Amino acid sequence: MEPVTSIRPLLAVAVAALAALAVLLLNNRHKLRDAVSPLAAMAMLAIVASMAPTVLAGGTVELRLFEILPGVEFALRADALGMVFATVSSLLWVVAAIYSIGYMRHLNEHAQTRFFACFATSLAAAVGGAFAANLFTLVIFYEVLSLVTYPLVYHHEDEEGWTGSRKYLVYLMGASKSVLLAALALTYQLAGSLDFVKGGLLATVDASAPLLTVIYFCYLFGFAKAAIMPMHAWLPAAMVAPTPVSALLHAVAVVKMGVFCVLRVVFHIFGAGLMNGLGLGIATAYLVSFTILMASIYALTRDDLKARLAYSTVSQLSYIVLGAVLLSPVAMVGGIIHIAAHAFSKITLFFCAGSIYCASGKRNISEMAGIGRRLPWTMGAFFVASLSMIGTPPTAGFVSKWYLALGSVEAGEIAFLIVILVSSVLNAAYFLPVSYVAFFRTEALESPATVHEIPLVTIPLVATAALSVAMGIFPGYFLALAEGVVR
Repeated sequence: MEPVTSIRPLLAVAVAALAALAVLLLNNRHKLRDAVSPLAAMAMLAIVASMAPTVLAGGTVELRLFEILPGVEFALRADALGMVFATVSSLLWVVAAIYSIGYMRHLNEHAQTRFFACFATSLAAAVGGAFAANLFTLVIFYEVLSLVTYPLVYHHEDEEGWTGSRKYLVYLMGASKSVLLAALALTYQLAGSLDFVKGGLLATVDASAPLLTVIYFCYLFGFAKAAIMPMHAWLPAAMVAPTPVSALLHAVAVVKMGVFCVLRVVFHIFGAGLMNGLGLGIATAYLVSFTILMASIYALTRDDLKARLAYSTVSQLSYIVLGAVLLSPVAMVGGIIHIAAHAFSKITLFFCAGSIYCASGKRNISEMAGIGRRLPWTMGAFFVASLSMIGTPPTAGFVSKWYLALGSVEAGEIAFLIVILVSSVLNAAYFLPVSYVAFFRTEALESPATVHEIPLVTIPLVATAALSVAMGIFPGYFLALAEGVVR
């Protein structure tokens, strides 16, 4: 099918960028400023959705803007893999925008204009990365995302905020300015291009196995947003940010950009054949399996709810990479759809953590005894999202874990099936006690009578919990896109 040339990929990015500008211009008109993000989010979602029929039919929507070097263009292309990331980002921005208004207003946070402007720019960078047609364009948006989320991480401007934001920037920028830059230069030298190619850009180059292996691991650790151990410490440190930012970091934009970049490298720079021939798939599978299990163990030890969710994110991201590097079609599908399954569920969990904090000021799980009786919608949504993280039907997490488990068997790698099962048990061990404490423990401090649901905070989290269930029952859209990547 011939590519369709259209300005729509650029429009999707421009809508969010223009929203950021409008927020700055409306600094002193707070109601209008706050209305910009939800309206822009709905416009972006409509633009992304308009490209879905073409992509589902096996086509692409392209826009080539200008050439930087011979074989290197700044270009955008909506394909199946990009549509997964773009759909998740644009859809969740709608609810995140509404949630952020409720959260920031209720806590009377300072610097709200800066917050909303950076938030919108982050979504522009995320969707730009989703629609990047080559590595050069992808890395540009990757770097923009790192820089524009930095003010969001240090938003509170206290000592804890500055410390966490420094670690955030050092890890992400340090990795990209060293090993990632080296990988890009070597790839261009070998292939004369940075384009994404079905079957792998480097699959046909004349290069030694050690050199290709070095390039691969430079990509793997250079894209530090994927949070593969030991490049994960920035992620728990970023928990100093306001909860809407944590939701953005851990469900929508930042971490998903990381694993999305790794998937691009696996599928379109190296390709399954070269990955298998060099033994890179199995090596990466063991590395991310270690991350899955160790991060889950760390999560078990954290009483701070956001810290527990942060380590859970480190673990869950590696499911996505594991599915890709098992190199079996079914596992690849599982890894790709886990982008959406994890996003819908994890943003719900962070929204719930923010709702608890807004209503009660509580951060630690041990202090939340009985809070489920005061915040039934919040804690009910938390329980639903927890079931998805564990992989319980009929939630989205069950669908992706089912495909990952089947893919492990298809690949003949039973060890990784065991990893998936053990990690699911660990998920249950650190998620279910939160709901138990909230609903069934009463011997500790009871929630005060002043604790109550906040509508602008509660409605979005109920909506995202419903999305987790809806994807579990009707996974067809994301399955079709994932199968389009693998075909």
